[in-house]
Amino acid sequence: MPIGRQAVPTSRIWPSGGVHRWPPGGTSAADSHHRGHLVYAARGVLSVHTERGTSIVPANRVAWTPAGITHRHRAHGHTDMRIVFLPASLARLVPGRPAVFTASGLAREVLLALTGPREHDRAASARLRRVLVDELREAPEQPLHLPEPRDDRLRAVARRLYEDPGDTTSLAELGQRAGASARTLSRLFRDELGMTFYEWRTQVRIGHALVLLADGHDTAATARACGWANPSHFIAAFTAVVGTTPGRHRANG
Repeated sequence: MPIGRQAVPTSRIWPSGGVHRWPPGGTSAADSHHRGHLVYAARGVLSVHTERGTSIVPANRVAWTPAGITHRHRAHGHTDMRIVFLPASLARLVPGRPAVFTASGLAREVLLALTGPREHDRAASARLRRVLVDELREAPEQPLHLPEPRDDRLRAVARRLYEDPGDTTSLAELGQRAGASARTLSRLFRDELGMTFYEWRTQVRIGHALVLLADGHDTAATARACGWANPSHFIAAFTAVVGTTPGRHRANG
């Protein structure tokens, strides 16, 4: 997914984490840290871009980026991003790759407490971070992380769908243009990305839908832009992935 213009957020940063308040379309420069970090959008929608893929982070998700992985953030809509760094002792308890988790009510409150105006002493902060990691270990990983394909033929298909998520071209026709049969592409999607083409395309579309909703588009327009002729089918697919309807998500954003 493309990266937009750079914008400097309003920030409060300290060693254990911080707050970035981004304008719509604001992006960070590419960076990496010696500690892994969690990001949460208290408002708006974030996308986290790494060489391994793209994570979409609406307000009911938490994204994890391990130490040493170069990443960039982008805000969709006015976004209140919270960031919490984890010490190595806790980072070992979560995946060694980028991931997205459901944010439980408790996880959300701990994230807000760790990044809020109240100052906690070192012991209290350590306890809160441990509670947060325990909550994430209990939470299922969510299908809002799109791994980056390595095969050139998959990259060609991905590039086309990233540019136009509403594209309804069949896998067979995409394969002809990419120089591979539908069967070969199906195998590559399973082997490299761990999902079928149609599962992957749905994730691309839902990620794009989250961006459009954050930018103020209504449900019907978003459904059309993301390839659904029937808005009710879009609402069902969106709810299955995100856990709430597009209307409720937009109202709460």
